[in-house]
Parts: sequence; C-alpha cells; structure tokens
Amino acid sequence: MDRWKDIYKYMNRKKFAPIFFRRLEKEYGSQKCFLNFGSPWELLVAVMLSAQCTDERVNRVTPALFERFADVREYAKATQREMEKLVHSTGFYRNKARHIRESAKMIVKKFGGEVPGTMSELLQLPGVARKTANVILSVAFGLNVGVVVDTHVGRISRRLGLTSEMSPEKIEQDLIPLLPRKNWHEYSLLLISHGRAVCTARKAFCGKCVLKKVCPSAGRV
Repeated sequence: MDRWKDIYKYMNRKKFAPIFFRRLEKEYGSQKCFLNFGSPWELLVAVMLSAQCTDERVNRVTPALFERFADVREYAKATQREMEKLVHSTGFYRNKARHIRESAKMIVKKFGGEVPGTMSELLQLPGVARKTANVILSVAFGLNVGVVVDTHVGRISRRLGLTSEMSPEKIEQDLIPLLPRKNWHEYSLLLISHGRAVCTARKAFCGKCVLKKVCPSAGRV
C-alpha cells in the first residue's frame, strides 16, 4: 500500500485522468449498462442481483423474474420463498430476495409505486448503497450524481494512481474532481470493461494494455 500512496502523492491526477479516459474510450468504444432491463424498477432489481455476481448470470436470471412479476406492486406481494427460488443462482439469495421484496414494499407505500429519482431517497431503500443509487440515477434518469465504484473501478483506479483509498465512498470522492460530470458514468463502464479484459484482479496483462505508456503501475502488477 505504501507504493500506491507514493504513486498517488506524486502523480498529476487531474492531468492524466482525461488521458486514461480517452484511450479507454478509443479501445472499448461507447459503453452502455451491461444489465438488461425494461424499467427503472427492473434496473434496480438487476443491480441488486449483480452484487457478488456476474452481469452475464444476472441477465440469465432476470427474464424469468421479470416475466413472473408484472410491476413493483407484484414484487411487493411476493413471498420470500418464491423470490429466493427465482434469484437463487445469483448467490446471497436470501438477502437479495429480502431486499427486493422490502424495497418493493417501500416504493409502493412511500413513493407511489415509482422508483425515486434522488440519491437521498434511493438510499432509504433496503440494500441500496451509493454504488447502486449512482447506477439507477445515471442509467434510468440520466443524472450523473457520482461515480459508480465497484471492485474493478477501485482496483484499476489505484493502479493508475488516481486514488490510494480502499473504501468505495472515498474512492468516489477522489475520482469526482478528475473528469467532467458528463463522463462519470461512462468512465466507470470503461474501467469495468478494462478490468474484465486486461487489468484483471489476478494479473494485469500490461503488454497488451492501451494505458501501459502512461500507467504508473505498468509492469509492476
């Protein structure tokens, strides 16, 4: 961790962050949400299920789930047992099933059956933290309120010297000043794509990385 702190301390983050963004955008193209959904509520459900689970698996699970329940009110009436059965393969299914059901009930009771469109309201929903709320606000409502920080974003941002923090909340605060608001969500998606293809958790394939000439960690991880 000391090495990451040294990189973070001496690197001109404001200068290099746009360079990283442009090179990743050129490599991966325009990005969109990796989860399939048809409404803000379905997006919320999909994001909840994506915790500790691949987007590919979530996209295999949600068609049957979305077909079974027509809208948020139907989810609110679902039993815990049925919901667990439908989301079982995504892992941590008991908590996920409970959060989906409890969030549905709160949305029906408190928000008139509509997914709320502010950070403070979304954070009231069971199982919703800033990462999930940022996805909902950006993708469903077109509002870039913050930067989505998952494990890929955190890991690669540290390797790039953009942060030395470990908690998603602190990483987000380090990243927010580095790029224009309009780029916040796409930046996260680009890092996720890069983290899956090249800069993986187990090994960074620096030899084929488009950032290798400007990355302070190239060849060291």
